[in-house]
Amino acid sequence: AEKTEVLSEDLLQIERRLDTVRSMCHHSHKRLMACFQGQHGTDAERRYKKLPLTALAQNMQEASTQLEESLLGKMLETCGDAENQLALELTQHEVFVEREIVEPLCSIAEVEIPNIQKQRKQLAKLVLDWDSVRARWNQAHKSSGTNFQGLPSKIDTLKEEMDEAGNKVELCKDQLAADMYNFMAKEGEYGKFFVTLLEAQADYHRKALAVLEKALPEMRAHQDKWAEKPAFGTPLEEHLKRSGREIALPIEACVMLLLETGMKEEGLFRIGAGASKLKKLKAALDCSTSHLDEFYSDPHAVAGALKSYLRELPEPLMTFNLYEEWTQVASVQDQDKKLQDLWRTCQKLPPQNFVNFRYLIKFLAKLAQTSDVNKMTPSNIAIVLGPNLLWAKTEGTLAEMAAATSVHVVAVIEPIIQHADWFFPEEVEFNVSEAFVPLVTPNSNHSSHTGNDSDSGTLERKRPASMAVMEGDLVKKESFGVKLMDFQAHRRGGTLTRKHIAPAFQPPLPPTDGSTLAPAGPEPPPQSSRAESSTGGGTVPSSAGTLEQGPSSGD
Repeated sequence: AEKTEVLSEDLLQIERRLDTVRSMCHHSHKRLMACFQGQHGTDAERRYKKLPLTALAQNMQEASTQLEESLLGKMLETCGDAENQLALELTQHEVFVEREIVEPLCSIAEVEIPNIQKQRKQLAKLVLDWDSVRARWNQAHKSSGTNFQGLPSKIDTLKEEMDEAGNKVELCKDQLAADMYNFMAKEGEYGKFFVTLLEAQADYHRKALAVLEKALPEMRAHQDKWAEKPAFGTPLEEHLKRSGREIALPIEACVMLLLETGMKEEGLFRIGAGASKLKKLKAALDCSTSHLDEFYSDPHAVAGALKSYLRELPEPLMTFNLYEEWTQVASVQDQDKKLQDLWRTCQKLPPQNFVNFRYLIKFLAKLAQTSDVNKMTPSNIAIVLGPNLLWAKTEGTLAEMAAATSVHVVAVIEPIIQHADWFFPEEVEFNVSEAFVPLVTPNSNHSSHTGNDSDSGTLERKRPASMAVMEGDLVKKESFGVKLMDFQAHRRGGTLTRKHIAPAFQPPLPPTDGSTLAPAGPEPPPQSSRAESSTGGGTVPSSAGTLEQGPSSGD
């Protein structure tokens, strides 16, 4: 006889779904358990202690106590507190998920569905018994036609067994169908477990995000307040903004060091420094250390650090945007027009670049005043330092870029250094931050400079004689027999009140021929060189540090 099909098609479909659901619940339970970082089945406190986040938080907090008030110490303290809070939130999340989701899924996979599947196996066994009894009854019924003795009683017995087996099958079948239908009726309830899982995860991540959003501004505030950040390779505007400075730290520090001991050093900016000393000074400036005393004895290392800072700027101090203008001005042959164009281009520099460029040019002009000793004339300074102030944005090797730019840069930088007081008539205080204390060296072979107007010698600043004349002042130097006479009234103004805005008229021009800053020396410069000047008149330092003025060719 054929085997009896005891389940309808819909029950067979439910049976197949039960297998899939059980497999899904089993794997979900297993994977969720693997997600738990704490110990499964433990209380919240013990689970919290076992979390890796807890150990991480403790390590950070212990390290922060040893680093005291350093930036890293503050960062570790804040980050450690945040990690500790995240560990607490994670503990609560895991306990909730285990209680509300993992355990019910485990019950479905290990209890409810197995019970249904157990009844299905029991039904299959009862169906086999029923089929067996029915087969024997059919055999006995067929044999009853030839053997009439004893068969009726045997047939009746088999009939009773068959009926009893059939009843058991029906009962088991009904019970199985009821359990299957009940399970399917609870699908909505079972589906809520996964909704609860996502809601729990969303709640955990919201709380974790709140912890992070509270910690991040605090950490960023620590970092923003911390001025000791690398300056080399950092954009000028960013460095000035985060350090609250007007002049970049490497520029001011190097200038102050050179004013102290480097103004009479031969070949400054030209002679290279030791690589190890230069690297050490750059690292010291990057961490804003105030212990720079050891570098007073090595001006070439200081000059090398200044050149490195200018060269490592992402954008040159004279900017990429103005590169074409600078190079065009460099090609102008008429010196008067060239100086006017250079002045106008200077005014186009961004404010922070303008201030730092003016500061640097003023220092270089001061350095050129002792060129008879240090051999660094404006031309030499422009050759060695100019390529670090301006270069093209086009890609290429450093040598290629320098070769393409050097000729134009020298033609731009040299006249600006020569006529620094005309381009930038304002007095410049070199010790801008007042953070540098003059070095006391009684027997030093170098000149001492601090950048204060009250200092004596070469550091004392006087107003350009051309400006004094334009105001109508009469300056007399009786000891040298030099008399500065008043110029015509229409040559006043110009550089007197000019700051960063171009005047409505052409400013007076400084000397064009023989107007380079004459080096200080034992003898005054030749009278012919002092007498040469252009329409605006120019100033030439004499050997005693006084200002000499020659009448203009027009006068």
